[in-house]
Amino acid sequence: MNINEHLDSTYLKTAVQAGITEDETRKNVIKLIEEAIAENFKLVMIRPKFVSLAKELITKANSDVQVGTVIGFHEGTFTIEEKLNEAKEAIENDVDELDFVINYPAFLNGNINLIKSEVFKCSKLGLENDKIVKWIIEIAALSDNEIIAITQIIRDVILSNFGEEKASSVYVKSSTGFFKTSDNKPSGATFEGMKLIVENAKPLQSKAAGGVKSYEDAVKMINLGVNRIGTSAAKSIADGGSTNDNY
Repeated sequence: MNINEHLDSTYLKTAVQAGITEDETRKNVIKLIEEAIAENFKLVMIRPKFVSLAKELITKANSDVQVGTVIGFHEGTFTIEEKLNEAKEAIENDVDELDFVINYPAFLNGNINLIKSEVFKCSKLGLENDKIVKWIIEIAALSDNEIIAITQIIRDVILSNFGEEKASSVYVKSSTGFFKTSDNKPSGATFEGMKLIVENAKPLQSKAAGGVKSYEDAVKMINLGVNRIGTSAAKSIADGGSTNDNY
């Protein structure tokens, strides 16, 4: 198995979150991009402010590495209009993939109409511009039944509005990597959670983000039916090693 083609090499910490300077953050992002080019990973997943930089470096290297960014990150509580505006700017900067954080707090409060509306409007924008769209549902905040329910909502909105021909361009993604759990519970993808997503998202695709800590874990996820893996330790995993990083 060529695990590299499934790996989305990820750096999403702000300078404040990492406790470093903005210049150091930029250098970390450049290092990530250059490594992804060298290793031929599927994609680099970075903050919107770095999309243009990534496209420039990848184009200059004549590489096939794709560029993805996060929208409404990481709480998901941005308004639909705010998410659309953020996505439009990323599209203008030639991003390839848009990873929206769904408004899972609204879902948990029973506001299903808002969830359906944002999935429709944001997916429409992405798909009309030939972008891959992913919906981060933050499984650590949800029960098994809630994971199933929100995944099915996303699936049904996509199929009813855009048809099966667009299913391969939309993913359900497990986690932001920034959710804080209690009692040291997993904050990212778990095998149990991804199994629920895979089973209920089809024919949509799926992405495991956070929690995949070794080559063996990555292979197990792929064999489970997961299509992509988001990790901040892509090279360690690709080299057959492991990581202690949360994402």
